[in-house]
Amino acid sequence: MQADMAGAAVPGSSKLGAVLRVTSGNFLEQFDFFLFGFYATYIAHTFFPSNSEFASLMLTFAVFGAGFLMRPLGAILLGAYIDEVGRRKGLIVTLSLMASGTILIALVPGYASIGVLAPVLVLIGRLLQGFSAGAELGGVSVYLAEMATPGHKGFYTAWQSASQQIAIVVAAGLGFGLNYWLTTDELGAWGWRIPFFIGCLIVPFLFVLRRSLQETEAFRTRRHHPSTREVFDSMLGNWRTVLAGMLLVAMTTTTFYLITVYTPTFGKTVLKLSTADSLGVTLCVGISNFIWLPIGGALSDRIGRRPILLAISAIALVTAYPALSWLAGAPSFGRMLIVLLWLSFLFGMYNGAMVVALTEVMPVEVRVAGFSLAYSLATAVFGGFTPAVSTYLIEVTGDKAAPGYWMSFAAACGLLATLILYRKARPVAPEF
Repeated sequence: MQADMAGAAVPGSSKLGAVLRVTSGNFLEQFDFFLFGFYATYIAHTFFPSNSEFASLMLTFAVFGAGFLMRPLGAILLGAYIDEVGRRKGLIVTLSLMASGTILIALVPGYASIGVLAPVLVLIGRLLQGFSAGAELGGVSVYLAEMATPGHKGFYTAWQSASQQIAIVVAAGLGFGLNYWLTTDELGAWGWRIPFFIGCLIVPFLFVLRRSLQETEAFRTRRHHPSTREVFDSMLGNWRTVLAGMLLVAMTTTTFYLITVYTPTFGKTVLKLSTADSLGVTLCVGISNFIWLPIGGALSDRIGRRPILLAISAIALVTAYPALSWLAGAPSFGRMLIVLLWLSFLFGMYNGAMVVALTEVMPVEVRVAGFSLAYSLATAVFGGFTPAVSTYLIEVTGDKAAPGYWMSFAAACGLLATLILYRKARPVAPEF
């Protein structure tokens, strides 16, 4: 309570500045992740050439997914580090690693120039990004929750995800502009690298913002900061909570990568719509997500996390495939926009309540590590491989709406996790 009173005394302008500084690195992380998905077809041609478009895309999405396999390791090691030394220092480290991966991917020559070394270096860049991302989301989410004013944790924490949507809008906007100004050959040869270079250019500015970040009052006033060994021991003792947390995140991370990273490829290669149409829909989805996320977080502050999580996961379970089937039956820009905005609503409302719920169910001494591990496992098992799974399901079933099965399965996981974590009347989580 003392931390809350201290937090409440901070002027609103200082709160706004802290939100901007802590989410700035999160923007870069997601910006680079989205670029890899947005330009998957060009990256496939540059680094993974093949006579089969399917094989080339699968290799690209496999490397994209490999970055997510590093997230659990980053969550454990970097998450424990952040729980021990503080939110500010840890978030500077994650930003440094993310920037290194981005610069590497932007500068690697293509397969035609250096052969097999090209995809190997791209893979290393993705692994660096995945390792840093393992603790970035957890560190940012916990920071926002700890600095929130009483009764508004859901609203504050939602801005972690909201910053990702700004990254989507910027990435899609750049893609839309490049598609307008450059020819297809120019985009495939060098144009797709431009957004990655822009990401490199904003790195110094983001470092300035992160270095001015203040440590949270909740962390400073804590009497004991656990060592890395203590964090590991505590996570082992709370493995059931971490596992349930992973299932809780499955719904949001699968939906997120389906409606953002996979959308341009889905629209272009599966629905045979224009690149401009696909990027236009992605741009609208980013704006829609940005609107619904804080609404979902604020509503969870009013009526509780459980009702929102149960209702939205159940609705997603029964509507994901029918919605995509309706789209696949007669593909058009209008239908794609309607379906993706519907899925955006489901994502925004669910995730707005889910992120703060995950910070609340984790033991305080391993809040960052526990959150990061649950989130990273879900992203590695579900979300990160959503483009690859979707591509595979469409190929083997011949059903263009097959990604809906994957989303429905993830929604069922979210529904089950909510029932497990809230199976008993849980006391209101202490403010921190």
